Amino acid sequence: MTNHTYSIGELAKEFDITPRSIRFYEEQGLIEPERVGQTRLYHIKDKVRLKLVLRGKRLGFSLAEVKTLFELYDSNPNSAAQLETMLQLTEQKRAILHQQLDDIKMLLSELDEVEARCQDELAELKRGKLA
Repeated sequence: MTNHTYSIGELAKEFDITPRSIRFYEEQGLIEPERVGQTRLYHIKDKVRLKLVLRGKRLGFSLAEVKTLFELYDSNPNSAAQLETMLQLTEQKRAILHQQLDDIKMLLSELDEVEARCQDELAELKRGKLA
């Protein structure tokens, strides 16, 4: 196994985020780089976790939820509890997204109605001016 390390700049560039974001994730306990003086050295574990943090955010998971999953994994990498927690979180996110989708569909329908009324009224006004 390679013992390759990454600088904060390399990770920031690879994931298209700022070094400040990476330091924030470190402050939250999501990644734990090795410290050599003032320099942070990130290992493959940190790179993988950073990727998982960003994926989790994209899927709507909070940093606290991601941290809980990491803690479950750290305590037992092949844990049924970790998988059950992930399934539970996924179910919750799916329900939230379905509700948001329903809300968006309702708003689009309302916009369609407003648009149709405006078009009808505008047509009436134009007919009145032409008559």
